[in-house]
Amino acid sequence: MAVLPTFTTLGSGPTVLLLHDADGDHLTFAPQVETLATAGYRAVAWNMPGYGRSAPVEPYTFKALAQSCLALIDALQGGPVTLVGHGMGAMVALEAAVRSPSQVRRLLLCAGGPALDAQAMDDWVAPRLGALKALDAGGSMEQLAQTLVPQFIGTGALPEGVRLASHALGQVYPGAYRRALEALSTFDRGASALAQLAIPALLVGGELDRCTPPAAMEALAQVMPDAQTVLLPHIGHWPQLEDPEGFDAALLDFLAQRRVLH
Repeated sequence: MAVLPTFTTLGSGPTVLLLHDADGDHLTFAPQVETLATAGYRAVAWNMPGYGRSAPVEPYTFKALAQSCLALIDALQGGPVTLVGHGMGAMVALEAAVRSPSQVRRLLLCAGGPALDAQAMDDWVAPRLGALKALDAGGSMEQLAQTLVPQFIGTGALPEGVRLASHALGQVYPGAYRRALEALSTFDRGASALAQLAIPALLVGGELDRCTPPAAMEALAQVMPDAQTVLLPHIGHWPQLEDPEGFDAALLDFLAQRRVLH
């Protein structure tokens, strides 16, 4: 039996499972864990395999990551759950939902999902692979974070949120980060598969996000049969940390709309 990923949890009620980006760990959803628990939900923030104290998966593929996510949903015994995925975590959420829609009640995709074109994916991955070259030259993940995060935040970002994003990225193991970035370009769930995904979805993005720009979020919403979009003004690639109040309001409103099983 596969080893379950590690996670933090707070609160009781319907389960909301939070899946972080390649650029961090469970800490990047710290504000939402508290908000959700206060609002009557069980918030669970995992450490993706290879992150934190979660064992890596072999091979490091979206199939394996999704299977790890689905195994965690089973172990939590609170399904079907709401999946909230940020960046790469949005891709894991989609892969899990496509593979086992009965385990997923709702989807919130935050600043992530399939790029739907090669150029958008390259715009996301290339700066990160470039930053890794500094590691090869003897740099640290903390230095990488201080270089990378400021490039992708918005003009309205909450300073405390930016610091938390940098801190979380600085904690990532270099090897895990490299493997996650290499996996990003292999996500192959295209429009035809996503068009069959009849799960209520909310897509939340930052209007100034250069990794997953508004046009990409809108294009994804057009493909999915039951999706709505919220764009946060003056915000970049970490909506949940740059504007936690705006993000949490959108999340709680979405959850309130969808209290019944679909």
